[in-house]
Amino acid sequence: MMLVTSMTAVAADSLEVAPAEKKMNWLRRTLRNFSEIDTAYVEPQHYNWALMLQSITTYDYYRLSTTGNNGQSISFAPSMELRMGPYFGWRWVFLGYTVNLRHLNLFHGARKLEVDASIYSAQIGADVFYSRSVNDYKIRRASFGGINTDRLVGMDFDGLNASITGLSLYYIFNHKRFSYPAAFAQSTCQKVSCGSWMAGVGYLNHSIDFDYKLMEQMAKERLGYEVQLDSGLMFNSIRYRDISASVGYAYNWVFARNCLFCSSLSLALGYKTSVAETVSEEDNGFDFRNFNVDGIGRFAVVWNNNKWYAGASAVVRAYNYRKSRFAANNVFGDLCVYVGLNFGPRGDYKKSKKK
Repeated sequence: MMLVTSMTAVAADSLEVAPAEKKMNWLRRTLRNFSEIDTAYVEPQHYNWALMLQSITTYDYYRLSTTGNNGQSISFAPSMELRMGPYFGWRWVFLGYTVNLRHLNLFHGARKLEVDASIYSAQIGADVFYSRSVNDYKIRRASFGGINTDRLVGMDFDGLNASITGLSLYYIFNHKRFSYPAAFAQSTCQKVSCGSWMAGVGYLNHSIDFDYKLMEQMAKERLGYEVQLDSGLMFNSIRYRDISASVGYAYNWVFARNCLFCSSLSLALGYKTSVAETVSEEDNGFDFRNFNVDGIGRFAVVWNNNKWYAGASAVVRAYNYRKSRFAANNVFGDLCVYVGLNFGPRGDYKKSKKK
């Protein structure tokens, strides 16, 4: 009787465990499907670890303008910066640090801060970025209704501060045959040319502080007479949030053995809600003019033989903000040049090598 009781208990325990095992099996299958690729088109990563040296050049451009008949506009951009440093990776996680070669003094007050993280997987991509520039802009162009403004071009302007925080998430439809990681994460290799449509969503928080009185003062000092800014440019700060939906297409062109060129473009329709401190107006409430088209482009050239790799990539983002009498256009991006090494073969790759 004791033996029968024990066997009955074991059978009951087995029935209880079975649903949990089914859930684990479902989770394993889901994770495998999530990263599943067609090996006729994409060569998977065969190593666990990676070392990379990378240089990053950043670009940031703002154009503030009015939309009336006698429109005025001012364009700003800082001097381009070069950062360089090492990166260390384990599978899909990469950590690194770069030093600004323009300001090697670590105790120098930082005028620009950038944090940028991207995830490139087979099916899903994600970007998280933050950029803040304080008193780091130069006047690149100015138009005040026919007045010669050449003497303003190239002047430092300490009256523009800007910060932008963004998050985007997108889905890659043809993910089994098209590999974003091959172009931007060097974790796979595209073997056959292929493209894919993408769709995603995004959120953006943008702020622009502008000292228009300082702009008028500089114009008077440099040009020799007073310049009256249009009321649309008389603002102290603008804060806006942007919720967007995007669609795009990317293509990987394998133009030679182990060589890849990637071109990707996404357009986003975003609705922007704002609070603007201006002399002319403060806009609130729903307005169809709050819909704007933004864009993001990604480009890459890569040589990768699975162990060694080198290349360059660029990510450019463009955002537009428009009200009845005022518009702001922002373009910023990074150009990366890198060389790296994969090491520490994975178990399945070791076995295939032995065979």
